[in-house]
Amino acid sequence: MNLSLPRRVLARATATLALALAMATGTTGLLSGTEAHALPVTGGSFSFSGDEDDYISGGQSYAYATASEDRMNISGNTDNRVVTVSVDGANGDWWTLNLAAPSGKALTPGTYTGATRYPFNEGTEPGLSLSGNGRGCNQLTGTFTVSAVEFGPQGYVKKLDATFVQHCEGGTSAARGEVHIENPAPPAELGLGLDIALDGTASSLNGKATFHGTVSCNKPVQVTVAGDVTQVKKRDLIRGSFSTSVSCTPGAPVAWTGTAVPTGSVPFQKGDVEVEGRATATDPDYDQPVTVSETVAVRLTRV
Repeated sequence: MNLSLPRRVLARATATLALALAMATGTTGLLSGTEAHALPVTGGSFSFSGDEDDYISGGQSYAYATASEDRMNISGNTDNRVVTVSVDGANGDWWTLNLAAPSGKALTPGTYTGATRYPFNEGTEPGLSLSGNGRGCNQLTGTFTVSAVEFGPQGYVKKLDATFVQHCEGGTSAARGEVHIENPAPPAELGLGLDIALDGTASSLNGKATFHGTVSCNKPVQVTVAGDVTQVKKRDLIRGSFSTSVSCTPGAPVAWTGTAVPTGSVPFQKGDVEVEGRATATDPDYDQPVTVSETVAVRLTRV
């Protein structure tokens, strides 16, 4: 199967890579939080203009809005330190804006002076970067003001109102802009439940052990249930593992069954075993894995 990308997306990815390589000088600052999954903006606008000799704007004015069929996406870091806004204009323009609080701090309302190029800002320096349409600053200074910002779980950004001023390469000319975003209340995070039944079977035919139980969830997901099994019989240490997948929907627990194969030549036998079980699924709203675990003693009967 051949996969292809829309021409605009491919061009943006290529240009972004080239821009990143061209500007990759200095030491990259460590990001203290993981970038969350970018989500479409429900309602928002983004605009900026610049002085005549400003490299980013080229002295022009730009304005985009979801109401005008321009596409906007937004994401935050899981520690609420960084917000990234991307714009795909209906006319083919593309821009990215990064606003970052100093290291170890969350982005909150206020004015952030002495900003330097994100993500190379370090320590007490805020981070700022406006780039796009194949243009970006190698070095920059600037200031931005956050009038309002509201986060949800996993870097979800519900609201952002901010203005910024950016200078490239130590110059006095500037790009000046603002962004306003309003998203719905954040979805609930994925909740999983795992139950391992206290009874199982040991096959006299092939030595395998079979376990069962239920999983529960608060949103539809595909759940992988896996476990490690240990049994001690006389001087024999018998180990094995199992893995199975079930579709879970909210409302009622969903049954699962898994079969563990012994790793050695000694079969699983009648009696107690220890089962270390895990249920894992990816939250469809935040694109993050969620795992719950349970360790129980299961009594095997011979079949």
